[in-house]
Amino acid sequence: MSDLVGVDELEAARRRTAGVVVRTGLHQISAEQFAGARMAAPAFDLYVKAESEQPIGSFKLRGAYNMIASIVEQDPSAVERGFITYSSGNHAQGVAYAARAVGAKAVIVMPENAPAVKKEATAALGAEIVIVGNASSDRRRKAEELAAEFGFAIIPPYDDAAIVAGQGTCGLEILEQLEEAGGAGKVLVLSPVSGGGLLSGVATAIKLSDPRVQVWGAEPELAGDAKESFETKTLVEWPAAKTTRTIGDGLRTQSLGKLNFEHVLKYVDGILTVTEEEIFAATRFLLTATDLVPEPSGAVTLAAALFHAEELPKVKRVVVILSGGNIEAELKARLMAGF
Repeated sequence: MSDLVGVDELEAARRRTAGVVVRTGLHQISAEQFAGARMAAPAFDLYVKAESEQPIGSFKLRGAYNMIASIVEQDPSAVERGFITYSSGNHAQGVAYAARAVGAKAVIVMPENAPAVKKEATAALGAEIVIVGNASSDRRRKAEELAAEFGFAIIPPYDDAAIVAGQGTCGLEILEQLEEAGGAGKVLVLSPVSGGGLLSGVATAIKLSDPRVQVWGAEPELAGDAKESFETKTLVEWPAAKTTRTIGDGLRTQSLGKLNFEHVLKYVDGILTVTEEEIFAATRFLLTATDLVPEPSGAVTLAAALFHAEELPKVKRVVVILSGGNIEAELKARLMAGF
């Protein structure tokens, strides 16, 4: 088994990302907001950790900046060579933003079906975009080819200790904010899961700090490889033809990363899946009943909390991580109008 991320790496990531990564809000959803949406309030207090409040609208800045900054610390010449990654959108923006922050070039390999809003935002940050097929394996292969040819440092979306530690800073913030709100105790934290960077980082940070807190992952049924891997204790891969069916474009990765899977097996308490209809309903609730802006990938955790409570541990407080808010204008308008 590989060396897992520990407390020292998490604290180093927190120090390194300070001043670039935003301490995002932990927002409680009130009974009045549920009533206004004509929904029954859950039997627990519900909080949203709004990573949509990051400068790029996504948690991905945490891991991307932590890895790029740590590489530059060890080898300043990396700035001259530049950085490359492969991503459907949010990690692309994270790498583009982080590279610009250190004065380096960023090249992003993106799939043909990446949302236009994410392509445009990535280009606006100064990154060079290379388009390939829709399989996550296609974009990784192309990024590796370009890195070998031009000397770019690869910033993987999730399968790296520096990425895990960077995403883990979100978990450290959640614990701090829960203490400010009256202590942790019987709490459940729900994280979206695709490649596993956020879930593995958050679970590691939380369990190393307070093992009493439950940490679960949530993903679409149409891209349920992480749940299958967790339950069988074997890392499985789903074909792109299956995972690309979900509206959650940030959750279409075909398998967990190897290092992420090790963290998940050690620190995560469970993973469940939600339907497309549930994702739409949760996204629409956030758009119409709160001031938060979600993308469907980020709303899977709320869908799990609202529609699968019977499958989850009985707790007093539930924190759902809204991993991103980069939603396309057309989809947002349709959801606001109730389709």
